[in-house]
Amino acid sequence: MAIDYKSAGVDVEAGYSAVRLMKEYVRSTYDKNVVGDLGSFGGFYALDDSPTGDVLVAGTDGVGTKLKYAFATGKLDTVGIDCVAMCVNDIVCQGARPLIFLDYIALGKLVPESVAEIVKGVAEGCRQAGCALIGGETAEMPGFYPEDEFDLAGFSTGIAKRDKVINGAGIKKGDRLVGLRSSGVHSNGYSLVRKLFPVDDKATFEYSEALGGVPAEVLLTPTRIYVKTVLALIEKVKIMGIAHITGGGFIENIPRILPVGLAAKIDRNSYELPPLFKELQKRADISYEKMCNTFNMGIGMVLAVDRSDEEAAIKELRALGEDPVRLGEVVEGEGVIL
Repeated sequence: MAIDYKSAGVDVEAGYSAVRLMKEYVRSTYDKNVVGDLGSFGGFYALDDSPTGDVLVAGTDGVGTKLKYAFATGKLDTVGIDCVAMCVNDIVCQGARPLIFLDYIALGKLVPESVAEIVKGVAEGCRQAGCALIGGETAEMPGFYPEDEFDLAGFSTGIAKRDKVINGAGIKKGDRLVGLRSSGVHSNGYSLVRKLFPVDDKATFEYSEALGGVPAEVLLTPTRIYVKTVLALIEKVKIMGIAHITGGGFIENIPRILPVGLAAKIDRNSYELPPLFKELQKRADISYEKMCNTFNMGIGMVLAVDRSDEEAAIKELRALGEDPVRLGEVVEGEGVIL
């Protein structure tokens, strides 16, 4: 029987409804310095009225139920990287440089050595992103969390010049889509992943021929942090828009940067689907379309560039150590065409 994200317990439509319902309350807090509205990868706050002035770009996120594999394996020093990645990757989508990071750890029982391992990972993520870990909160909550479990979330603020913000407004028909490869599932879709690789199944902790490794270890591979690559690229090539491929996959994230009347046409033959995603699809028994509405499918970030700049972007990305994918193009329409 097919298992999709909703049957795994995540109702994406309910999430959209919640955003619609909260908008009036969120907007009631805005002042003249707030730029834009809900829906962007980062939230904007201008420091002055100058069209070339500084804008703060903020993002917050958590690791999610990927943590279950950390609990099961006892490996706690990488999930902090995921926490940082989920925040700073959103910020850099807007062309901003992350400046600071704060973490929040809530747990059932505070074991100092375990907390140190978690923060070790957070610090590593901050080094990869080039931002400073300036503080955080550790909340011991007995009776709320099991003693051997915790939740991990973070918040980051970056900065950009107002006239240099990347928001997708200039994207047009014919622009090309370039993909940056992911390191795996990253930190989204794990409520479904855990149905397919249960933490109480011995096979999850044994070598898998299909994955070329132990599933629990493969699934703990940290989320890639794209900050330094993207910031270096935008110094050389004009980037029209950037989408961080998180929960909702291509289907939900690429349209967030597209102007009304435009769609993303994806060439599914532009790269080979990594083995992990093939195995996830096989076990879930769901369509390619549903996979693309749940997972990143091996592509963690999508860049929109003018057709005339595609070659320069590909060349520069290769020089930066990337293996970019010519993923598709922008066409007339709506949403994502697979």
